[in-house]
Parts: sequence; C-alpha cells; structure tokens
Amino acid sequence: MLLGMLMSLGRFAEFALRATLSATLAPIRRPGDVLRQFERVAWGSLPVVAVAGASIGLVTWLQTRRLLIRYGVEATLPSVLAAAVLVETGPMLASLLVAARLGAGLAAELSSKVLTEELDAAEVLGAPPIPSLVAPRVVACTLAVPLLTVVLDASALLGGLAAELLGGSLSARAFGERCLDSLRLADVVPGTLKTAIFGLIVGLVGCWEGLRSERSTEAIGGSATRGVVASVLLIFAANVALVPLIQWVTAAAGWVG
Repeated sequence: MLLGMLMSLGRFAEFALRATLSATLAPIRRPGDVLRQFERVAWGSLPVVAVAGASIGLVTWLQTRRLLIRYGVEATLPSVLAAAVLVETGPMLASLLVAARLGAGLAAELSSKVLTEELDAAEVLGAPPIPSLVAPRVVACTLAVPLLTVVLDASALLGGLAAELLGGSLSARAFGERCLDSLRLADVVPGTLKTAIFGLIVGLVGCWEGLRSERSTEAIGGSATRGVVASVLLIFAANVALVPLIQWVTAAAGWVG
C-alpha cells in the first residue's frame, strides 16, 4: 500500500511539473483558451465568493462586537475585523470555495472526456491533453483565485461596514480609517498573493483526478469527490508551509510598510 501511494505521488509530481511548465507558455500559445477558462473560473465563482464575504463580515462583526463591548474596547472592532479577514480568513475561504467548486468541476469535466474517448481522439489529431486542456485551466485558476480573494475581502469589509452603520456608532469614514490602524502592506499583500499557489493546486489536482479516471459513469462522481478532497487537504498543507515561509521572507527583507 505504501509503495502504491509513493508511486501515485511520483506520477502526480511528474504530471504537476509538466503541467506547470506548459502553463507558463499557455497565455502565449493558447490565449483564447486561457481567457475562456478564466471567465469560467472567475465569473462563475464571483457570486458565491461575494455572498460568503459579506456573510463573514457581518457575522464577525456581530460576534466580535459582543466580546469587545464586554471589555469596553468596541472602537477597535474595525481593525480587528480587517486583520482577521485580510490576513488569513479571506485568502483561505476564497481558496476553499474555489477548490470546492472547481476541484469537482475540472475532475468531472475531464473524466467525462475520458469516458467518451475525446482525449484519445484529440491526441491522435495532435492535441495532447496537458498543453491543450490542462495548461489553460491551471493558468485560469492561478490568476483567478487572488482576484476572487480581493473580492471576498472587500465584501467582508462592506458587510462589516453595513452592520456598523445599522447597529454601531461609527461613521463610514471612521470605520474605514480604523480598518487600517493595525495593518501593513507586509501583512496583506503576501497573504493575498499566496492564493495563486492555492489556485495552482486546485487546477493541477482537479485535472489530475479527471485525467486518471476510469472509463465508467460511476468513476466521474468518484473523480469529482477526490478532486475536492485532495484540493482542500493540499491547500491546508500548503498554507501551513507558506505562512512561516512568508513571515521569514518579509522579516529578512525588512518589509515593514
């Protein structure tokens, strides 16, 4: 069993390397495919990301304000909300939402092509799957997730602002100014940019699970499930590795602004 897992991991690593190298050339060789996939990923995920962000902002305001009032420091609520959302919650939630949607979608789409033998026909015609199918999808996921993270962050802050205007005492201007009290660019920018790696993971895992699917209708559902589970687990693992690495790099670079 262990040997089989190691062999599968080795095959995935080889696939990931080939797909990543091919993805670097996809915007030049297949710009139309990249744009179509980007629209599918970004535009298709936009509503759920925006709604999730507004919900997170509203709920965080409601829960945190109750605790801060207990200690008489409710004026710090905007900065607490902004720090909680922009540094970690927003990037992770946006990535997990995309993983749930695209991890299943990519795997099911490509496994259905395996079932109908479209991949075999395309390869015979000189269109191997990695440059023609995988690379545009990987590029689209890598570019879309950071932008969706920005949308989720903005929606969360707007949700918190709406709650503050309805049930709090701060004006919109004061709320906006206090959101920035305890944040630096070094806190926000790396956390947003790391989601490009999460998007890369979603694209690679979803395509990998789809391409290695068996030729049966039952296998399509199994590929979709594995695509979601594997994407989510790898995002959590990558985040554990990236957070201390980002902190070390920013400290070593002296980036404090």
